[in-house]
Amino acid sequence: MPLMKTRDFVFTALLGATLLVPATHSFAEDARPREAIITVTGEGHSAIAPDMAVVTLSVVKQAKAAQDALDQNNKAMGAVLATLKNSGIADRDLQTSGFSIQPQYLYQNDKNGQPLPPTLTGYQVTNGLTVRVRDLSKLGALLDQAVNLGVNQGGDIQFTNDKPDAALEEARKNAVADAAAKAKTLTEAAGVKLGRIIAINAGAIVTPPQPVMRSMAMASAEKSVPVAGGENNYNASVSITYAIQQ
Repeated sequence: MPLMKTRDFVFTALLGATLLVPATHSFAEDARPREAIITVTGEGHSAIAPDMAVVTLSVVKQAKAAQDALDQNNKAMGAVLATLKNSGIADRDLQTSGFSIQPQYLYQNDKNGQPLPPTLTGYQVTNGLTVRVRDLSKLGALLDQAVNLGVNQGGDIQFTNDKPDAALEEARKNAVADAAAKAKTLTEAAGVKLGRIIAINAGAIVTPPQPVMRSMAMASAEKSVPVAGGENNYNASVSITYAIQQ
């Protein structure tokens, strides 16, 4: 029995010592002075001319019978698609963006001003088409052809870039340079030296609304529709944390 008590005492003592070590180590870590840092946010921009246009066109036809309206619409849209393909637009750049058949009603009031039951007057068929035009020199002529073949609604045009990778890379580089310049200015003003980079966090790429021509007049014209692509802007942001050498 005395021997067992001695062993229990030794084991308890060792266990107590083991538990004290991490607590002492943690206290030492907390006692160390933390490294001084500065975090700055930079913004970068780049602009390039668009190389592609996304056009939304629609054919709208009305008739007393739904089938007649559908047949007229199909004929007009078929002619539009054939013309676009013959002009060099690939199948992958043509996409139906909406199709609907809606009854049309006439709403009237009686002689006392009370509403009468609506009268069905016919049907309206709408077929929308989204077209990606990769050769902007053909855009005006294609719009004219589409209108002449039956397109009578839409005309929204968004200018974009098929592969904006180079512009995005330039915007990111400009963002990093902007952050570095801000950090240098702040540390010089504070009388300290800028140290190593601790962390870099890239923000989201923001593409502002691109030039858009809306509500194009759907009327035949002797000359091609004039279009102006302008430039597309790409914005990037980055957050950089630096150490400060005092």
